[in-house]
Amino acid sequence: MIPHPRLVNAWRRRIDIRPFGLNMALNYIWTGFFLVGFVAALAQWLFLGDTEIFKRIIDGTFSSAKMAVMDIALPLAGVMTLWLGIMNVGEKAGAINLFARIIAPFFSRIFPEVPRDHPANGHMVMNFSANILGLDNAATPFGLKAMESLQTLNPRKDEASNAQIMFLVIQTSGLTVIPLAIMAQRAILGAANPADIFIPTLIATFCSTLTGIVAVSLRQGINLLHPVVFGWIGGLTAVVAGIVFYLTNFLAKSEIELVSVVAANLILFSIIAAFMVAALLQRVNVFEAFIEGAKGGIETSLKIIPYLVGMLVAISVVRNSGILGMIVNAFAWVFTGLGLPTDFVGALPTALMKPLSGSGSRAMMIDAMTTYGVDSFVGRLASILQGAADTTFYIVALYFGSVGIRKTRYAIGYGLIADLAGVIAAIFVAYLFFG
Repeated sequence: MIPHPRLVNAWRRRIDIRPFGLNMALNYIWTGFFLVGFVAALAQWLFLGDTEIFKRIIDGTFSSAKMAVMDIALPLAGVMTLWLGIMNVGEKAGAINLFARIIAPFFSRIFPEVPRDHPANGHMVMNFSANILGLDNAATPFGLKAMESLQTLNPRKDEASNAQIMFLVIQTSGLTVIPLAIMAQRAILGAANPADIFIPTLIATFCSTLTGIVAVSLRQGINLLHPVVFGWIGGLTAVVAGIVFYLTNFLAKSEIELVSVVAANLILFSIIAAFMVAALLQRVNVFEAFIEGAKGGIETSLKIIPYLVGMLVAISVVRNSGILGMIVNAFAWVFTGLGLPTDFVGALPTALMKPLSGSGSRAMMIDAMTTYGVDSFVGRLASILQGAADTTFYIVALYFGSVGIRKTRYAIGYGLIADLAGVIAAIFVAYLFFG
């Protein structure tokens, strides 16, 4: 999840956090795109006699800047307005509280250092519930408050506690039931069925979250065989494994894609209907709740314009200078040498950028969809990769920085392990559904 910029800035002002190292890393990456592209273009002009190389690059910057605003950000406003309104109806209907009651027993077992009656439990459950529903604006303040509550139990204030590491790794795994922004982006770019990546993304992000929880639990000595923990993990894993087994053994490729489309749209429409029924039962004015939430759609879309323009233009420089093609070809060469298929390498830049920057990986995803086709295998895989995990380094800087933690221990490493599991799962389910 990408925290809402206004909430992030408010918390930074309150607790004076500055993820300097992360910002500088992204600064070097972004600047490097231009400088490496310039050097590559210069070499092609001097040694290969390509006199058109600079024109292609400059034309690409103009077209990418226009696409970022006219073809992506502005059309996104309508889709985001609709779904932010729907999500607000669900929030007013008590969907977060319902999820909180359902998952509370499980989380109390994987955070054994947190007393049952401690406020951190409620904050964490509310944060995870909001994340699962895709309510970013609600999830961020809950998450920051949860980290602050966990810090009151931390005996070493500058070093992450076990509970804080578990909480953060789950955050970086990015478990989300509704990949709203990704489906909206696919709709804008003309996907025949924007929601066809819904089920594959859910499977991939579940694998990322499961890997993170299991890995950290083993490191911290948490009893994974406890009936509640085993029941939750085993039950959810059995459901996902059962879906994969049924799809791979009883359905043809065309039938799998059809099931994905029908199931995804049925689930999404059922969620909308359930939110509205629940809101009516709670005597919520559904239309007013929708309007209240929808107002943030245009604001959210306008806020991402500078990030989209900056990253898409930088990526166009790398692509038109030939560097991105070299990177993809290098991956293809390695995987060919290993005897593995190479259809997926065009989507790997999205996976590589994701731990560093949400806007950067979003731009890589868009570039993959526009270059290969929104309904191509690479375009769909890039979408799944975008939803399979979260921006690990940014989340570490935000959440640990909010309470002054400097010693992160093994949090980043285990967060990246969860990310890697999400990438592998995304490639697997992409071949399963669309290969």
